[in-house]
Amino acid sequence: MAETIGYEQLVAMIRGGLEAIRANHEQLSRLDNALGDGDHGSAMLRAVGAAEKAIQQTPEGGAAKLLQAIAWGIMSAAGGAPGPLFGSLFLGMGAAAGEGDLDAGAVAAMFESGLAGLRKQTKAQPGEKTMIDALVPAVEALRASAEANADVGAALARAAEAAAAGAESTRPMQARHGKARNMGERTIGHQDPGATSVSYLFGGFSQAVAPDGP
Repeated sequence: MAETIGYEQLVAMIRGGLEAIRANHEQLSRLDNALGDGDHGSAMLRAVGAAEKAIQQTPEGGAAKLLQAIAWGIMSAAGGAPGPLFGSLFLGMGAAAGEGDLDAGAVAAMFESGLAGLRKQTKAQPGEKTMIDALVPAVEALRASAEANADVGAALARAAEAAAAGAESTRPMQARHGKARNMGERTIGHQDPGATSVSYLFGGFSQAVAPDGP
């Protein structure tokens, strides 16, 4: 696997995550039917469209400009909770995206900044059945991989595994935030759609930079 990724590979990585959301948006809405309005998949699909448009309109602007354009597009188009939350994630990522190629440490720093940006928008903590339950372990896996001198592909693969496990871990939890919290114990036994979206994103990110990826 490559030790670093350049701008074109970053774009491919993001597109991989977006495609994973697009392919699974109906499942996201089915999950949300049990916990909310059933529109999470539709909101994420709008986010995908806005992000793809931003990529098309920012062909050579650099990583920071690209991620910021994606962020503002998502926040303008997605609506509901996904807009500001996922938009803040990408906006934070853009704040830490330097120029030039990214090694695993730089990718970890980028997602750590994204997580920090997201946390400015929510008080949710791990264990409260939100996207945080998948994002925090994914970011921690990236940092641990970078400190173990893993390459970018291996780091993203471990992050994807951690995100998937984090999303699955939300099943026995009771929702503490958003509309789902009003359902109380009825939310127990259902996987959180926001955490699942994070899992799909990281799965797509990882697949896109794998040796046999697109």
